[in-house]
Amino acid sequence: MTDRPQPQPREAYRRFRRLTTRWMDNDVYGHLNNVVYYSLFDTAVNGYLIDAGALDIQRSEVIGLVVETHCNYFASIEFPTAVEAGLRVERIGQSSVRYSIGLFAEGQPLSAAGGHFVHVYVDRQTRRPQPLPQTLRNALEGLL
Repeated sequence: MTDRPQPQPREAYRRFRRLTTRWMDNDVYGHLNNVVYYSLFDTAVNGYLIDAGALDIQRSEVIGLVVETHCNYFASIEFPTAVEAGLRVERIGQSSVRYSIGLFAEGQPLSAAGGHFVHVYVDRQTRRPQPLPQTLRNALEGLL
């Protein structure tokens, strides 16, 4: 038995978002650069929140700041492969949420990368933590 993180199956996630890779995402080794995976995490989470009506990036009084992120890599992805990002919520706090994200090369059964992403929700102006608005909490509960 190993304690090392393992790729996850699609069934481990509640929702999926299809994301495209770009030519510039590849590094000199011919696969997506590690920083691109974090960008895909951010895009998947915030895209879900916008689509769910829980985030208005221009006007929401409460915004999520990333305070922690982590990624494990299991297999290469390269442009022009489409990525399917699996999302789930691991924990909802008073002002924070921990997401789990799995990145799958299109059509593959196991994640090529997986990790987590923590948002702390703060007042847009003061940057002080705020309770999660009910619309946001409702959208997050759909990912538990």
